[in-house]
Amino acid sequence: MSAPRLLFSVSGMMERAPFLFLLLLISSSVFPRRCISDTVTPREALLLRNEVREMFYHAFNGYMKYAFPKDELRPSSCEGEDTLGSYALTLIDSLDTLVLLGDREQFTCSVEWIGKNLQFNINKTVSVFETTIRVLGGLLSAHLIASDYATGMRIPTYEDQLLHLAEDLARRLLPAFDTPTGIPFGSVNLLYGVDEHESKITSTAGGGTLTLEFGILSRLTNDPVFEEVTKNAVRGLWARRSKLDLVGAHINVFTGEWTQKDAGIGTSIDSFYEYLLKAYLLFGDEEYLYIFQEAYGAAMHYLHNDPWYVEVNMDSGAIVWPLFNSLQAFWPGLQVLAGDIDPAIRTHAAFFSVWKRYGFTPEGFNLATLSVQNGQRSYPLRPELIESTYWLYKATRDPRYLDAGRDMITSLQYGARCPCGYCHISDVEHHKQEDHMESFFLAETVKYLWLLFDLAAGPDNIVENGPYKYTFSTEGHLFPATPQVSLAKEHCSYLGAFCWSGDMRIESPSMEAGTEMGKTNVTKFYGRDGRSSLASSTYSADHVSGLIKGSCPGLTHGQKFGISYIASTSPDIIYDHSNDHNEYSDGRIHSVIYNQGPDNTWIETEMKGNDIPVSDADKPQVHLDER
Repeated sequence: MSAPRLLFSVSGMMERAPFLFLLLLISSSVFPRRCISDTVTPREALLLRNEVREMFYHAFNGYMKYAFPKDELRPSSCEGEDTLGSYALTLIDSLDTLVLLGDREQFTCSVEWIGKNLQFNINKTVSVFETTIRVLGGLLSAHLIASDYATGMRIPTYEDQLLHLAEDLARRLLPAFDTPTGIPFGSVNLLYGVDEHESKITSTAGGGTLTLEFGILSRLTNDPVFEEVTKNAVRGLWARRSKLDLVGAHINVFTGEWTQKDAGIGTSIDSFYEYLLKAYLLFGDEEYLYIFQEAYGAAMHYLHNDPWYVEVNMDSGAIVWPLFNSLQAFWPGLQVLAGDIDPAIRTHAAFFSVWKRYGFTPEGFNLATLSVQNGQRSYPLRPELIESTYWLYKATRDPRYLDAGRDMITSLQYGARCPCGYCHISDVEHHKQEDHMESFFLAETVKYLWLLFDLAAGPDNIVENGPYKYTFSTEGHLFPATPQVSLAKEHCSYLGAFCWSGDMRIESPSMEAGTEMGKTNVTKFYGRDGRSSLASSTYSADHVSGLIKGSCPGLTHGQKFGISYIASTSPDIIYDHSNDHNEYSDGRIHSVIYNQGPDNTWIETEMKGNDIPVSDADKPQVHLDER
């Protein structure tokens, strides 16, 4: 997928906060520039690509021989362990990497085994986030490849078994979304639903990184409920942002109160930003773009201390934690997709200087003490810095990123390679190994390394030469922009999509036909600070259902961007857990309208009933280029 440039320039629209003197010291003197080295030649790129291929099969064959069908491999002792749900996690996570490598035989055998043997009717409590991005995403990606002749990897005997498994799994995750805020619980039991003692605290990333997988499933099954719940979860988080347009790290899914107000781009928040942009790129839903523009602008304004990023209090913007954590390293890659290349280059250079110092990136590097953060000394084979290296090379073709990739291969081969796979590094200063290999090592870490050097050697893979543009999930799974999935030009063509109609009736099979909405009964006022979109036009806002919608010609810019919309909330939407299909059992809709009121305040109005009369005079004018 070529990196698209969005129609906005964030870097030119915000003033930089004064750089911390400390951070200037770090970027200039502590980590001096590396000497210019011989760049990777096309011949060496081919050799490195083949070396990465061997790395994949060393670990994959070790898993299949010693761990399968358990979840993950213990690469030092050559044993298996169940870590997520006891359903061959590493195999599912590796399926589209096999496709990239052109291994038709292993891909076919794996898909056939999963279709015949995998089931989710098990008494296991699993992470909603991890199960979605690893298992649901892996199944959907493999289904889209195995079912399509255009991919070149079509399996003749395949009859949508992976899609059926994905739908079954997603329905078992749906009870987690039955909360007053719409933000899901962090865990759910696949057989019994949410335990009564389940924690009500979840992370922002955990609640806001489900839209791609669930949205694709809605399009493939023509059932909008999956996209509805995940989109409402994003809205639930964004509606509770601070006046600075920042979100915290942890939130109570019942009260909507933030339990950890540290805002950052790393741990517990990272992929919330990622899926805002990628949901727009894959689905063409401009509401996600609008939220991303606001969120990205705030992050660059309050969190960016060039070239580093810090954590701040979401309400005041005061720095609370000058720390580089390894999950931040995805950010330069995201900036490439957003078309903001220059800060991505500088930040990648800073992050890679930490890798060069230790041979790996620790989970935490303290920018105040210039040392590894206590308790965060490990490197669990994370892919984020490698991912950003790939995207920056793809955007710039600068050979420095091939040099970086070569250094990363060297570190993994000499520091992490174990008898049956690749080990966690428990201490980056002493390169002490730990007997565990996460499934994402094969789903992402090796995948991005292979793509980097395949691109340099002359690309020969489905991403670069295939029939579709691909969006990578946060787990590195390949989601193609097929007509069935990416509906930007389809205009509400799939069952359950919302198109504007004057009587506000909801076109969704999961809600009762003819549901009526009533009169206003509660009004709340929320002061705002005047921050608005990064776009530069004036549009009139209008009311639109918070349920799923396509890109309908009848919707105004304000409706599509979510400037003023009706967002469904949970208290009066009752989930019937005894229903096999997990559909809403009550046709009543409890909704909220957000409108701009006097003095730049925002009015939240609960609605119930049939008609919401809105005259042209009542429609507020929202100037998107004003702060």
